[in-house]
Amino acid sequence: MTYAAGRHFLQIPGPTNVPDSVLRAMSAATIDHRGPEFGELGAQLLRDVRPVFGTTGPVVIYPATGTGAWEAALVNTLSPGDTVLTFETGHFATLWQDMARSLGLEVDFVPGDWRHGADPAVVAERLTADTAHRIRAVCVVHNETSTGVTSRIPEIRAAIDAAGHPALLLVDTISSLGSIDYRHDEWGVDVTVAGSQKGLMLPPGMSFNAISAKALEASATARLPRTFWDWGPMLAANERGYFPYTPNTNLLYGLREALRLLYDEGLENVFARHARHAEATRAAVRGWGLEVLALDEREYSGALTAVLVPDGVDADKVRALILDRFDMSLGAGLGRLAGRVFRIGHLGSFNDLTLAGTLAGVQMGLGLAGVAVDGRGLDAALEVLQDS
Repeated sequence: MTYAAGRHFLQIPGPTNVPDSVLRAMSAATIDHRGPEFGELGAQLLRDVRPVFGTTGPVVIYPATGTGAWEAALVNTLSPGDTVLTFETGHFATLWQDMARSLGLEVDFVPGDWRHGADPAVVAERLTADTAHRIRAVCVVHNETSTGVTSRIPEIRAAIDAAGHPALLLVDTISSLGSIDYRHDEWGVDVTVAGSQKGLMLPPGMSFNAISAKALEASATARLPRTFWDWGPMLAANERGYFPYTPNTNLLYGLREALRLLYDEGLENVFARHARHAEATRAAVRGWGLEVLALDEREYSGALTAVLVPDGVDADKVRALILDRFDMSLGAGLGRLAGRVFRIGHLGSFNDLTLAGTLAGVQMGLGLAGVAVDGRGLDAALEVLQDS
């Protein structure tokens, strides 16, 4: 393996770059997770994590990846044979519904083209028709990491309410939390699922459930098996700042620092920065003469942009060339998009010059791969950055 000077450009849509101050925070000595110092740390974090979710209610922290938080959301609120309404918005939405089936749930899976988010009109249609209230939950991926499409959660909540339906609303924010505006309480979400390795700027290994009062009520009668994921023992221990089993202490140190960075910048400013970088990236893609995968401008992602390559071009070969020549990792196309798209992550610890370097590497790589692109794509992005 040849030596590469400088820092590797990790421009996949997660895990993202971990800020130096977060890495330093995580290097502190591990403490006794049953001692008083840890109780103070836990109590502080369980309080301080709430604003990033837009909630004043409880947030459960698991030593797990986002997949674990998916399972926790389901098993704490549902029973065998319950029906969940899900939407084929991309690879991860498909995996979540696969998990629901494997847990013994009935899944009403609305097919999609992977270029649009969950349709609020279809939510209203399915729930209005469900007069027996067989559907117990609506599961939506807020920001589909495989496609760069963001579903419109407030409109979905409004559709549920308009139908007068009691279904819970479960939302995956794994690639949107801390990057795209999100409001658990205001939008009437019942369980918000999140992970550490994207907008929260941490390594993988920590996941979250933000829980509404309605979801807590549902958990009292839910009958899917649960032990590790059970909210009951977790919330009981959390009242004193502790956890019912060994927590990932050093990641909690990192979370404390990551939250400090987000709140020091201000969440509104964080969201505006991500939206601005996404706009500049889309300007570059269009300037190159290529196509953004997302088709509805209301659903453009602030966290990543998926780029369609022309017919006859293998996106994975383009990615491999860019990695080899410029030491930059781009996201692969997943599932039905394998080889058809590459994904540019522009979330987390990220600034204008990082984006400019990223887009310069993509433009050079496309040219070296023989993809006919207009060299003014980078200029278009720079104009957005300069003028906004």
